[in-house]
Amino acid sequence: MSRILGIDPGLHITGWGVIDFDGYHLKHVAHGSVVTPVTDSISVRLSNIYKGISDVIEQYSPNEVSIEQVFVNMNPTSSLKLGMARGAAVCCVGVCGLPLFEYTPNEIKKTVVGVGHAAKEQVSVMVQKLLNCGNVKADMADALAIAVCHAHHKTFYKVAS
Repeated sequence: MSRILGIDPGLHITGWGVIDFDGYHLKHVAHGSVVTPVTDSISVRLSNIYKGISDVIEQYSPNEVSIEQVFVNMNPTSSLKLGMARGAAVCCVGVCGLPLFEYTPNEIKKTVVGVGHAAKEQVSVMVQKLLNCGNVKADMADALAIAVCHAHHKTFYKVAS
């Protein structure tokens, strides 16, 4: 059995979701988010993301972590901030010694919904159906989708554990 942590990085809201996967079945374990106030300095916000992900890893003991790859936004400042938030999460995973797997937004959407350019609402609905986890807010649904994407890739592409 694998326990997979999915991370949807963001400077304001970093969503996370934990699932169990036994090779055939997906099971929702938990989901949540790390929210950083825009009034805090960038160093405090990044530290809070690191600490929040560290707390999730300590509480749920995942074997593997999956994260969304950064895409280049039209706004370079937004891309830079997203990259910094992602870096804080990636650094935390590395310090914890966990294997990290990265997926593009289109890979995640195609895996979960069947369409690479699916809307956020479609991803949320499919995650709720696949995991029977009730209503889940967008950032957390995206994180769960990232975990589901990794489980799918483990099965079909024989990703090493």
